[in-house]
Amino acid sequence: MTASASVPAAHPMRRWVLDLVAVAVLTVVALIGFWPTFGGPSFLLAALGGLVLGLAIAAVCAWRRWGILIVAGMTIVVYFVFGGALALPHTAIAGFLPSLDTLAGLAIGAVTSWKQMLTTVAPVSAADGHLLVPFIVALVTGVTATSLALRLSRVAWALAPVLAALILVIALGVPDPAFPLVQGIVLAVGAVIWMSLRAWWVPQHSAVDVSEADPSRAAHMRMRRLVGGVAVVAIATGVGVAAGAVAAPTEPRHIFRDAIIPPFNIRDYPSPLQSYRKNVRDQKEKTLFTVTGLPEGARIRLAAMDDWDGVVYNVTEGGPETSSAFTPLRSGMAPEEEGVPTSLRVEIDEYSGVWLPGVVTADDIAFDGPRADDLRRGAFHNTGTGTTVVTPGLKKGDAYTIDAIIPAEVEDEQLKDVEFANLKPYDVTNVPEDLGNIAADETTDAETPIEKVRALETFFAEGGFFSHGLEGEVLSRAGHTTERISTLLGGDQMIGDDEQYAVVMALAAHEIGIPARVVMGYYPKKDQQGGPVFAATGDDVHAWVEVAFEGFGWVPFDPTPPEDKVPNDQNTKPKVDPKPQVLQPPPPPQEPVDLPPTVPDDREPEDDSPNILGIIGVILAIGGVSLLVLLILSSPFIVIGAWKAAKRRARRSAESSSDRISGGWDELTDRAIDYGARLAPGGTRIEEAATVASVLSVPTVTALADRADGQVFGPHDPTPEEVDAFWSEVDAVVGGLGEQAGFWKRMKARLSIRSLTGSGRIAARMQELKDAATARVRRAPGNIDKNSTRSESETP
Repeated sequence: MTASASVPAAHPMRRWVLDLVAVAVLTVVALIGFWPTFGGPSFLLAALGGLVLGLAIAAVCAWRRWGILIVAGMTIVVYFVFGGALALPHTAIAGFLPSLDTLAGLAIGAVTSWKQMLTTVAPVSAADGHLLVPFIVALVTGVTATSLALRLSRVAWALAPVLAALILVIALGVPDPAFPLVQGIVLAVGAVIWMSLRAWWVPQHSAVDVSEADPSRAAHMRMRRLVGGVAVVAIATGVGVAAGAVAAPTEPRHIFRDAIIPPFNIRDYPSPLQSYRKNVRDQKEKTLFTVTGLPEGARIRLAAMDDWDGVVYNVTEGGPETSSAFTPLRSGMAPEEEGVPTSLRVEIDEYSGVWLPGVVTADDIAFDGPRADDLRRGAFHNTGTGTTVVTPGLKKGDAYTIDAIIPAEVEDEQLKDVEFANLKPYDVTNVPEDLGNIAADETTDAETPIEKVRALETFFAEGGFFSHGLEGEVLSRAGHTTERISTLLGGDQMIGDDEQYAVVMALAAHEIGIPARVVMGYYPKKDQQGGPVFAATGDDVHAWVEVAFEGFGWVPFDPTPPEDKVPNDQNTKPKVDPKPQVLQPPPPPQEPVDLPPTVPDDREPEDDSPNILGIIGVILAIGGVSLLVLLILSSPFIVIGAWKAAKRRARRSAESSSDRISGGWDELTDRAIDYGARLAPGGTRIEEAATVASVLSVPTVTALADRADGQVFGPHDPTPEEVDAFWSEVDAVVGGLGEQAGFWKRMKARLSIRSLTGSGRIAARMQELKDAATARVRRAPGNIDKNSTRSESETP
């Protein structure tokens, strides 16, 4: 059968159905690997749609016998016509008609969608154009695999695109695989069944049905084929399960995403709380940014911090699910949040820095302007703290839109019976000694968790005084170190601003086991809340405390005294009472300030060199997975080869030398059957040699048959030298068969199971039965008269 043969004649309908179903099932199994990448089945419509379109293109082109150029052209046309509806519905007209934006997105996405998926944290969102990847993979795999299956006689070629799709899905996926064992078993078993059915489903064109001539023999042949096929499939399945169990990784696998996405360390950037007083002093009258659409009572936040080292409040230097676990920005970051959906428009003016002004529950952030792409690629978000960082830094002219879920304000009545959230406490050092006692004393009478928090908030808000320490104000030093907090608590009056009060309340809460964190951000004054546009200035910067309650999340608290609650003027002088001028003694020397010990930075320096070992590990891991898949797919062929080798060893090492001679002849006839010879069961060696010599053009086999008969039936057993010489001639004849056949025929013979199942001898017997049945039909009385009349008329 050749590729150029007429498709309808060469491929019966049942073979077409088999090929289409097999390609569809195996490709779907490979594409299921995208499940964890998309966090669910959102990719299935695009993948299945692309697969169905690929199958249709390949089938139509094979039916019409169109060449590769037409196949490629139709694939491109279908990609642009249906790609919008399946992969980019948000850009299409009415969700399915391609628009100019759709066509542009499809053209650019064919090149950039791969990089975009790899540089986006999983699970990726279907709304960001990531559906192009499964759509393209399914479309191309469906076209190539189906075209090869319908046009070529060897189905193994059609498995190559499916295997390539599986490897690509793994490389583009996530460290945690979807269903690896199920995928491996279904792919291996499905491939074996497909190849077996393709080899055994031979169209019947004979005028006489062999099963009618000898039904028992035909049934026996089918049963042997079925048992052999089931055995191979069972062994392949066992090998797949064993390989999956042995190769099951104890740690998540490494994929391309790990090497391509650069590591992000939030501790590389200073805490925004360190610049709190700078905002108040230098940017009090400057418009930093404007927010359109901010609901009443909502707050703009820069960062949430939950770690303190005695010098600065910062994010925890921890792992996943901590305040330092930032991941690349993506869509759908708050799918399960409850609240009021809101769209905020933020335009940057005098503000600059990496901390992006945002809200606690941002679902999507869309940048625009000339730097939109750079900001998007450099944006990282922490969903647990609602903090976003843009590594290129914001500057004047940048703008973005936030689709957010603003949670409803929580009342104390709702929290009266609610416990604190069960969160892992963070370690703090250098806490002022008296702070724990103060917190315990102030919360002694509190009976519920919310009462404890309110007691701490009231203690600082009503017992302290407010001052930024600017010109014309009472002295209030900036900072929130251990020394500064100790001074706040140890003075005659507590004097400070949001920076000190938020830190001291968070530390006090921590001392008595309350999960708290410090948040820095902006919000308008009460008389300006609810306005259409909030123009944030340095005078609107604030810091507050958030406490985690079970079922309600983080609730804000404000321990800072009102700005109009200023301390008594400690520098007020008494009325002037003239006294004689007396030379005053010099002032006593001031004692040095007892500063806290310097906290060493025990962090290891960052290594900016490329992670060569990581990249090599990823490549080796993918190569290992690929080899494992190849091993599973090739396990049936390994079984066949091992089976034949075992039979050869058994024949070569038989007990008697006569049996070893007979085994050598059986080895030769088995190989001849694998190369296409049909030997009748029960035939003599001379008869078998005649058939092999006529079919495979090996004249020397007749003399070898005579030698075998002479040595087996001779008066004396063959000597070991004679046995070795006979087997050497057998190997020479078999080697000659391979040299005459060519590479592909040799491979087909080595993987053939005809000699193992006896189908070659059964086929020869069936041919004899067919010839005998035909002869009986011709010898029937009516046919004898016709044949005689025809012979007489043909006699000259």
